[in-house]
Amino acid sequence: MSGAFYRVDKFAVPAAAREEFLVNVMMTHKVLEAQDGFIDHTVLEQVAGPGEFNFVTIAQWESADVVERVRAAVAAAHRAANFDPQEMFARLGIRADIASYKPVAA
Repeated sequence: MSGAFYRVDKFAVPAAAREEFLVNVMMTHKVLEAQDGFIDHTVLEQVAGPGEFNFVTIAQWESADVVERVRAAVAAAHRAANFDPQEMFARLGIRADIASYKPVAA
């Protein structure tokens, strides 16, 4: 798939898990920044409203073609740091909604 491509991850993070969650998100985003095809990323924290997800991360890529390579690089970085995201989610009670998006043509 060519053209801009976005990974949007939404998280329901308990207040007690906030700091550990953010440390690991920022570590992961440093890996993303170093990848070919990376354009930008944003980490958002909910400040108002009834939504169930209080954190959203958005990563923008040049195309969907880079996703598998990036996924492998992130997995390798997590292994090197002895970090297992699924273990952290289960231990801290974090729920995630993870998906990929493309812009809607006008």
